[in-house]
Amino acid sequence: MPPEKLAYALARYSRSPDSIRDSLAWVRGHDSSKFLESFYFQYGHASIADLGHLAVCFEGVSEIAAIEIEDEPLWDGQARSSRYQDFSKSGFVVPSELSEAEAEIYRDAGAKLLAAYRTTHEKVAAYLTEKLPRPESMKPEAYKRNIAARAFDVARYLLFLGIPTGVGQVTSIRTMERQIRRWKASPYAELRDLGREAAEACARPPHVSLREDEAGEPVAPTLAKYVDPDPYPAQARAAVRLWAEQNLPAPKGLATPAVDLVRVADTLADIAATLLYTVTARSYRELYELARSWPRTRLEEVVGVALEGRSRRDDLLREFRGGPYVYDMLIDIGAYRDMHRHRRCQQFRQGYTWAHGWETPEAIVESGSNDLFQNAMREASEAAGRLSAPGREYLTAFGARSRFLFKMDFAEAEYISKLRSGVKGHFSYREIAWQMKLRMEEVDPELGRLIEATPPWIEDPLVR
Repeated sequence: MPPEKLAYALARYSRSPDSIRDSLAWVRGHDSSKFLESFYFQYGHASIADLGHLAVCFEGVSEIAAIEIEDEPLWDGQARSSRYQDFSKSGFVVPSELSEAEAEIYRDAGAKLLAAYRTTHEKVAAYLTEKLPRPESMKPEAYKRNIAARAFDVARYLLFLGIPTGVGQVTSIRTMERQIRRWKASPYAELRDLGREAAEACARPPHVSLREDEAGEPVAPTLAKYVDPDPYPAQARAAVRLWAEQNLPAPKGLATPAVDLVRVADTLADIAATLLYTVTARSYRELYELARSWPRTRLEEVVGVALEGRSRRDDLLREFRGGPYVYDMLIDIGAYRDMHRHRRCQQFRQGYTWAHGWETPEAIVESGSNDLFQNAMREASEAAGRLSAPGREYLTAFGARSRFLFKMDFAEAEYISKLRSGVKGHFSYREIAWQMKLRMEEVDPELGRLIEATPPWIEDPLVR
């Protein structure tokens, strides 16, 4: 059944003594759109829209768009992996925000990054082949795939957020509605176009169907009519940004480790610090300690600024959600793309930037690729500085460091640390997962010792 009719059938089933077969038969002969318009969109019975699911694929979108597509707590999907495919063959997305002169700078820098990516992959693959001879028990084809994948793990630091990718998702109608409304209010033109396209796709029959006779009905036509842009989150964060510019003292430049952990003891101070984190370049620890020193009236003022303009239909910003353990990570964007997959936590980020420098994998130096790598990253950083926002963010390399915030309970911290530190993982997030365990041992020693994470110096490079 089309998703909206299925949602109607299951909703009717919960409100009727009829069997599910009778409910399905009844719905086939009735208009589901009137029911959804009344009970979901007008009366606000949001759970009804969780009963119908859509399978949607987004092809040729930038990595920036892919991150925004996936940025939902209730999201199930997969994106193309930079660990198993050569991303130099598909070019890159040129953001429409750039002027003609800026677009030329962007194209030149992007082409140079991809050229360095190809050469680096070749050199690292050759280096790894010499360093890691094929075991007799491993077939040549499997060995070649493993070496290529490990080389892509290194070369991916030269990819950038304008690289095109593909994303497939299975989400409820409610999540899809929230996505489209969020995209339509995005500062990126690509996302606004994607929101419009997605709504149009929901109003049409599916592009791909298992049977020809199933292709006639639109996918989610009622949803397509109720997806106006959601301006509230951007307006709220702009108001908080203005408050921060007018009221925050000069930054202390508080030194923190790449993976820092704060255990929250004051919920209101945590909310205020998180609101300020997403609109500044400061560490969470600095903002949280500052917030804890303020009188309650000032904390309420920050929260009040974020709530101005919120309508009845608007959810609270995700900054109001959290967990007792707050990890502030100054990590490379490629590692964030991997960590972003974890849904049982609240995630926040600051702007993509070159301001924090970039990571250099050991294999870059050991393979003799360091000069090539450093020159390519430096030139891309300088080129990005000549571009205007938000288009310049597309030229941010995966290797560039940015700040990302993850709030979670202990169970999720244990899960991430254990899973992501395993020998099959990318060396970047293996180190992050190990640091998560170490920080937990410092903050809560009894709990930290329960985390069975694998130290990054234990390696098995030919295991995938």
